[in-house]
Amino acid sequence: MPLPHQIATLLYCFNEAGEVLLIERTREPNRGLWSPPGGKLHTHDGESPYACACREAHEELGIELAPSDLHLAAIVSEHGYQEQAHWLMFLFEVKRKLRTLPPPHGEGRFQFFSRDAMETIPLPQTDRQTIWPLLWKHRGGFFAAHCHCHAGGHDDWIIEETRDAVPPLV
Repeated sequence: MPLPHQIATLLYCFNEAGEVLLIERTREPNRGLWSPPGGKLHTHDGESPYACACREAHEELGIELAPSDLHLAAIVSEHGYQEQAHWLMFLFEVKRKLRTLPPPHGEGRFQFFSRDAMETIPLPQTDRQTIWPLLWKHRGGFFAAHCHCHAGGHDDWIIEETRDAVPPLV
């Protein structure tokens, strides 16, 4: 039986201290794990990834964003994630720094974490092993990666494109 294909956006939000905002998910996928906020595209409406990211920021974080407030940091595809679905994810870094912690949401509760603290919290396996290291390495730039997820937790990753951050023109 073919698996469904899901399309989603994830929001990588930081505060002034450089800590990243994560949500402890109360729903699948990744229930009980810490992930960036975000959600599925409304494909039936023809929603774009940027529009989805702005909508999710409003719904989950209570902030209004425009596409110009976002930096497309990565495109990640996962083949057969948890043997439930194929995922195509657009990872956006929010350019504005958050000043307050968003209130709890139906999807879970929020908390800011330092990069070091993230080593000790429960994260999805694909996030811990590959997505976060690539995001930190290419912060301000871009990467594209594909993961073939296998039963039992073995994943095969292909890095399809990387671009380092471009310094601003002076």
